This record gives sequence, structure tokens and C-alpha cells, in this order.
Amino acid sequence: MTTLKSRLQDDLTAAIKERDELRSATLRMTLSAITKEEVAGTSARELSDDEVQKVITREAKKRREAAEAFAGGGRTEQAERERAEGEVLADYLPQQLSDEELATLVAEAVEEARAAGAEGPRAMGAVMKIVNPRVGDRAEGGRVAAAVKKRLAQ
Repeated sequence: MTTLKSRLQDDLTAAIKERDELRSATLRMTLSAITKEEVAGTSARELSDDEVQKVITREAKKRREAAEAFAGGGRTEQAERERAEGEVLADYLPQQLSDEELATLVAEAVEEARAAGAEGPRAMGAVMKIVNPRVGDRAEGGRVAAAVKKRLAQ
């Protein structure tokens, strides 16, 4: 078993013992998504820590989107619950880049792309190829794309 998955299971056991309903429900849901991913496809396999982290990232994104949808629909209680679940999952994800750090990385990538001959809005693909490996999973793709578009428009 991977270390991240075993950490999730240990934390689930602790949450159940502490009668922390929010945390235990969130961790159960996440472990269920991991198990579903493990048995998907032609044969069952064990996920690596990176793959487990991608599942957790996907689940956290679902919580963010659901919270926005509930808030937009005037269902504040459900939105708060989704946000709280997202915060629980954030403990298992790498620290996200700040807006300033992201802007710095994007600026460097834009300069590299311009040095290679890419100009204007058409340079978006070239810049994204440069910046995505540097950012990794420390920032969401949509956030990176928005920062690149903003920088190219300047």
C-alpha cells in the first residue's frame, strides 16, 4: 500500500474514533474514489502516491465546483459543507502557489517563448508547454491558463 493511501486510512480510523463526522465522511469518500480508480480498467492495480494525489486533487476540485454551484443557487449550508470537505482534502495536497509566485513563473515562461519566436495570443500553447512542468500540481490548470492569457495580453 502506498504511503499516502495508508495515511488516509490511518486518519480515517482516527476520525472515526474521535467521532469527527465531517472528516470521516470526507476520507471515506476519497478512499472510495481511490479504490474505484484502482479497479477501473482491465485489471486491478495499486495506485502510486502520485496517482493517489491526482485522485485527491480531482475530488478537491469537485468540492470547489459544488460549493460554487450551491452558493450560486442560494444553498449556503451545502456550500459550507463542500468548502469544509475541500479544506480536509487540502491537508493531503501540496501547498498551492501564491498569485505572485505563479505570475513570476508565467512571466519567465513568456520571455522564453518570445525568445524562441512565439508572439501574441498564438504563443499560448508554447508558453503552457514551458510553464506546466514548472508548476506541476501546485496550481490548477485553469488558474495557470488565466495567468498566461493575462500576461500575453499585456
